[in-house]
Amino acid sequence: MRLTDILDLELVLPDLQGENKREVLNEFAALLDSREKIRDQNGFLEVILAREALGSTGIGEGIAIPHGKLKNMDRLVLACGISHKGVDFDAMDGKPVHIFFVLIAPEDSPGDHLKALARISRVLKNREFRDRLLEAGSAKELYQLICEEDEKYGS
Repeated sequence: MRLTDILDLELVLPDLQGENKREVLNEFAALLDSREKIRDQNGFLEVILAREALGSTGIGEGIAIPHGKLKNMDRLVLACGISHKGVDFDAMDGKPVHIFFVLIAPEDSPGDHLKALARISRVLKNREFRDRLLEAGSAKELYQLICEEDEKYGS
C-alpha cells in the first residue's frame, strides 16, 4: 500500500496553528469534514481521543500518527500537517511534535489500517526526509516530498 493511494493534496496542512493536542486534532477534524472525508467531526474526535487515551500516538522524534477507525467510511484516508512551533502531544520522548500523519480507516479494515501505519512509520524513519518536510513552504511541496519518498519503497 502506498501513502499516495490514501493521501490527497487537499489533505495537507503546511502550517498547523493548534497549540495543544485537542486544537491540532480539531484542525484535522475540520479539514477532513470540509473535504467530505468524514461525516461527523465529533465522532472523529471521539475515536481519535479514545485511541490517545490508550497511549499517545506521539512516537518520538517530533512525530505523531493519530489514528482510528470510523463507521461509514468507504476507504482509508490520510491527512498530513506540520506544526512549526511544535505541540505537546505526550510523545514517548517528551519532545514537541512537529510532523503529524492522521489516519482514518473503515471499522472493517484492520489489515489495511495496519499496513498503512507500517508504511507511514517506515517512510518517517528517514531523518533527512523529516527535515525536508519541516522545511517545505507549501502544501504542494509537502505533498510532492511525501510522494517522492513513498515511491522509494515501492508498492
